[in-house]
Amino acid sequence: MSISQLARSIQESPTLKLNEEARILRAKGEPVIHLGIGEPKNKAPITAILGSAAKLKYGDVKYAPTDGLPSLKKAIIRYTEENYGRLVAPENVIVSTGAKQSLYNVLLSIVDPQDEVILLAPYWVSYPEMVKLAYGVPVVVTPEDGTFHPRMEDIERAVSSYTKAIIVNSPNNPSGIVFSEEFIAEIVDFCERRGIYVVMDDIYQKLVFDGRQPTPAYRYTQKDIEDTRVIVVNGVSKLYGMTGFRIGWTIASRRMVEVMNNIQAQTTSCPSVVSQAAAEGALTGVQSVVENLRLTIQNNRDVLIQEMRGFTDVRVTRPEGTFYCLPDFRAYSNDSVELANFLLKKALVVTVPGKQFGMEGHLRLSYSGSTKDVIEGIERMKWALDPNAPNEIYIGDRKLIRDWL
Repeated sequence: MSISQLARSIQESPTLKLNEEARILRAKGEPVIHLGIGEPKNKAPITAILGSAAKLKYGDVKYAPTDGLPSLKKAIIRYTEENYGRLVAPENVIVSTGAKQSLYNVLLSIVDPQDEVILLAPYWVSYPEMVKLAYGVPVVVTPEDGTFHPRMEDIERAVSSYTKAIIVNSPNNPSGIVFSEEFIAEIVDFCERRGIYVVMDDIYQKLVFDGRQPTPAYRYTQKDIEDTRVIVVNGVSKLYGMTGFRIGWTIASRRMVEVMNNIQAQTTSCPSVVSQAAAEGALTGVQSVVENLRLTIQNNRDVLIQEMRGFTDVRVTRPEGTFYCLPDFRAYSNDSVELANFLLKKALVVTVPGKQFGMEGHLRLSYSGSTKDVIEGIERMKWALDPNAPNEIYIGDRKLIRDWL
């Protein structure tokens, strides 16, 4: 079988691979705890369910406009005005099958072969592969001060004549860091002056903690929607915990949306009308569900931080948003892939290797599940790694004795 060079260059998604391994172990009856998946356990909002059910009840499930149902676009326009302070037109909005497709459409629309796209480490695992699929070159910028917060001086050194875009994800997956208002202002100004696109991946926009508020990039540009270099991607997956509905959207200039529309028409045709109806129901329904989810996640964050304090020699940066934490486990191993496999084998705990996020020696832990899973998962990890932890533990109904430390 002959496989294309492009296909051979794309790495397997580590999170999806780990999800499958966990599923197989659970099917065998193993008491696996999943601290790897970024998926809240809440139920979809009732208004989302009713919206999708109405489509199914009447059998009204046909093709939709490629760029999205007009009624959903209207709801997105209102959301954008309320949360970004920017009034846009329907022609500035395109709905896609998840924010992942939205980002990919953006890259296919702006990147030529060998164009560079700057990624701020730690970055989401799919960014480099998406850039490669668009025949671009991912350029990773890692903060030289050892933090998870990007610095303009590091970014400016990485920019070249080939730089086409910078992807900014705040609140950040995988670190949970929220970028400062000063940085957002600086990056927008820099990109506007240099003619570089700044792609704002705002999928975790409202999942922020401790009274912080998300910072919309539009606040720092004087240009209108047709001229600005700011492109915004968002969706319902994290905001409402509606990961399986696969609805995201992009806010951009009319010309950019036209190009993305052509690309989408030749790939997925249109997002599912049932999912679009659910997204519309969520956006137009009672928004207290968002705050309830945020408070649940913040409580889980607090529990995780408390549990991690008992872990010897692990450095933890307190998350300010999302439902992820990226502790530094280099005191135990510099090989995060090996470490994640060890924890899955010995402790039946799923984590995601930091290597995949540009942060070797770290592990991404998700606290989007139950408080019980967070507590028990960290306890198992301590047992497997920390010499100061007890040698014995119960995993499920089995008593295990640690014999490797």
